[in-house]
Amino acid sequence: MAQKNCFVTIGATASFAALIKATLSAQFLEVLAKQGYTDLVIQYGEDGKQVYESCLQQSAATEKSGVKVSGFDLDKAGLGRYMRQARSGVVISHAGISSLWTLPQLHTYSYTETGSGSILDALRASAPLIVVPNSELLDNHQVELAEALAEQEYVVHGKLNALAQALEEAEGLRQRQKDWPPPNSGVQQKTEGIKGVLDEEMGYLD
Repeated sequence: MAQKNCFVTIGATASFAALIKATLSAQFLEVLAKQGYTDLVIQYGEDGKQVYESCLQQSAATEKSGVKVSGFDLDKAGLGRYMRQARSGVVISHAGISSLWTLPQLHTYSYTETGSGSILDALRASAPLIVVPNSELLDNHQVELAEALAEQEYVVHGKLNALAQALEEAEGLRQRQKDWPPPNSGVQQKTEGIKGVLDEEMGYLD
């Protein structure tokens, strides 16, 4: 059976226990198995280890599903290799924008293992991407960012209570990414593009 990875990243700074719990739920693991996923890898951040281990201990769903589950806190080498391994599967990321603050050009953004860095990593790896906003954060723009990127068909805007549906939409996104020309190019391209979306969320002005 060919390997098919689901890679989940919550970043390095803000905790996102709800996303860890949602992706380790029996329902989500069952959906992964039905869609042919073999591996679930979760990057749970500095303070997510307890939640991750607790979910594994309390649930027998991991063995029942047949999906191999593994996790880690941070990787100083970056997340690029995990993104590339998920090209045939999917990446699920939170939608933080705190890491994109240094340079206004898309191709030279300096970022760490936080939300928008993960988003750019997944896009560069050509991995279908589900972006899940963290509604527990105060004064955040995660919903706006997820909606804007989804509208331009770069990502799927995922919700914690509807990850199974988001997985199905990600399969559709994968197919559209294979089409030529891509849906967000040429005459169909919105003038702001992904750079414009991120710049707007960061408050950059021309």
